[in-house]
Amino acid sequence: MATTKKSRTTKKTKAAFKPTKEQFIFWYKLMLRVRRFEERALMAYGQQKIRGFCHVYIGQEAIVAGMESAITKEDAVVTAYRQHGIALGRGISMKEAMAELYGRSTGVVKGKGGSMHFFSKEHRFFGGNGIVGAQIPIGAGIAFAEKYKETKNLCVTMFGDGAARQGALYETFNMAMSWKLPVLFVLENNGYAMGTSVARTSNVTEMFKIGYAFDMPSEAVDGMDPIAVHEAITKAAEHIRAGKGPYFLEIRTYRYKGHSVSDPAKYRTKEEVEAYKKRDPVKVLELKLLKEKLLTEEELKDIKAAVKNEVEEAVRFADASPLPEPAELYTDNYVEDDYPFLV
Repeated sequence: MATTKKSRTTKKTKAAFKPTKEQFIFWYKLMLRVRRFEERALMAYGQQKIRGFCHVYIGQEAIVAGMESAITKEDAVVTAYRQHGIALGRGISMKEAMAELYGRSTGVVKGKGGSMHFFSKEHRFFGGNGIVGAQIPIGAGIAFAEKYKETKNLCVTMFGDGAARQGALYETFNMAMSWKLPVLFVLENNGYAMGTSVARTSNVTEMFKIGYAFDMPSEAVDGMDPIAVHEAITKAAEHIRAGKGPYFLEIRTYRYKGHSVSDPAKYRTKEEVEAYKKRDPVKVLELKLLKEKLLTEEELKDIKAAVKNEVEEAVRFADASPLPEPAELYTDNYVEDDYPFLV
């Protein structure tokens, strides 16, 4: 009786992700740029150079850092009104961003959008949206366009834990899964919506589980660590680009300031805030760069000086820029094109 040898197969395991020196420096520079920009925006608001609403990204910088290293510049991003840092990550200049906060004509949307409504077709950044949760169906619509055009691009659709309570999210999740749209839903869970904790608004405090109702791949991610964010978004993007449909990430983060500049954040204890500051993504990465000798003290000082100069140059640019002409009120409201089928 003939015998056959059993073939042995070795299961391949995916190698652990090891960021390069260049990636670490990219993350650090971007997070530091966002931090210093937002700090200067708060100062300008106190000087009454910035008016209206203003929501800063201080504490959440690791999300934009890890995201930008994991997606492409052709991918689209849409988010809510806490969006200055995300806009900078997309490539919008500090000058354009600061001028927009100042309401000047040289701003990224000519001084008409202010803090909550940045937009740049060039940088594939679709806002900055002031209505809570409104960007969620918008993101699915952008993803639908990408699928229709048969590209490999995806749309990162970002929202907060407060917006996750909107009915539009559930309608969008259902549609996105039904049509297998190339959309990555990112919930930036900083724990408090405007000022009410997640635990007081829902029985489901592990919010990534919302995706389970739609059979959507869903995970929780440490939003204080750019490596964890990069890995999670890379994995999700691979799934989406393979034509398998949406992915949902609950990225757990923390904002050190109030919901907006008018919020004293008295609903949080000092102990809670200090505990999170021990995990500050900017400081933790800075210490890592020094400890592992990826940067010298002198190189670190040079980076900090360059970022400081960039911020101050943006402030000077905004200060010197003119206000929009009154006639600009009537421009950019409609697309000017020839649509004979509408006549």
